Amino acid sequence: MKKNLYTYLAGNEYPGRGICIGRSPDGTKAMIAYWIMGRSANSRNRVFDAIPGGIRTVAADPAKLEDPHLIIYNPVLTLNDTTIVTNGDQTDTIYRYMRDNLFPGYGFEAALATRTFEDDAPIFTPRISGVVDMRRGGYKLSILKSCDGNPASVQRQTFDYPQPVAGEGQLITTYQKNGSPIPSFAGEPLRVTLDQNDADEFAGKLWEALNEDNKVSLFVRAITLETGDYEDVILNKYNTVEG
Repeated sequence: MKKNLYTYLAGNEYPGRGICIGRSPDGTKAMIAYWIMGRSANSRNRVFDAIPGGIRTVAADPAKLEDPHLIIYNPVLTLNDTTIVTNGDQTDTIYRYMRDNLFPGYGFEAALATRTFEDDAPIFTPRISGVVDMRRGGYKLSILKSCDGNPASVQRQTFDYPQPVAGEGQLITTYQKNGSPIPSFAGEPLRVTLDQNDADEFAGKLWEALNEDNKVSLFVRAITLETGDYEDVILNKYNTVEG
């Protein structure tokens, strides 16, 4: 059953980090969204910063940065006609496997076979990842998660969408909802409506839907499939403090 993307997010206090990929209503664009949320001061001390072909996370206030190893990374990178988007440093792993063509056609899966969930016991936050063909519009999504919080058992699931439907997308998040312990995302990516052809308007509606207390940063990319050209939008809740 297809869900209204904004209604779903507005009713979920803490889905954690999220990736939404799909096709614009007019069918001409691939739409990508990635956001981060935070409950702790360290998680909230971040902004998205543009780099060539993508974004990186940086500390809003370097003096307050505590443990960087799970919060500082490149969420989005571009390799030829592929956009890579993830919630961790597995972005670089995927980029390297695809760049070096180590497993032709299966670099995404092969790269993630070398990775597991985050080492943030007892939560063991899932790693979520996506790749988008910037000329055909097809995409894949993946989640690496523990089996019911068992650190000895990893589950790797990949979902392939080679022929997206206009006005629809798939949403995958790190968590189902807020809680203690916080439950990892379960099942297939959610089928959601995409009602915007414009990157700025899509970003604005998403930003408004995300929980005001917990949202941190949002990235949106709209790719014109005919040319492969793209437009990026970055929204940050916090301002950067010079270190």
